[in-house]
Amino acid sequence: MTGPVRTCLGCGQAVAQSTLVRVRVGDGARVVLDVKRSGGRGAWLHGSAGCLERAVKRRAFARAFRRGDLACDAVALRGEMTVAAGRD
Repeated sequence: MTGPVRTCLGCGQAVAQSTLVRVRVGDGARVVLDVKRSGGRGAWLHGSAGCLERAVKRRAFARAFRRGDLACDAVALRGEMTVAAGRD
C-alpha cells in the first residue's frame, strides 16, 4: 500500500486514504461529506451503505469527533456520497 493509510469508521479496515471518503462536522452539529478535504478534524469511511450504517449504529461518529451532541442523518449522508461518486 502506498500513500497515507486511514481506518474506516464502519468496518474498521485500514486501507489507502484514496479509497475512502472524508466526513466532518458541519453546521448544526451534523456530519457532512468533506469533498474538499478542508482540514481540521475529519473521519474516514468507505463509500458503501453498509459501512455508513455500521458507523451510525456503533455511534462511531460521536466518538471520532469527540462530541456527544452529534447528529448523523444516514439517509442525507448517503445521498451526499452518491452525488459525490457521480462527480468522480
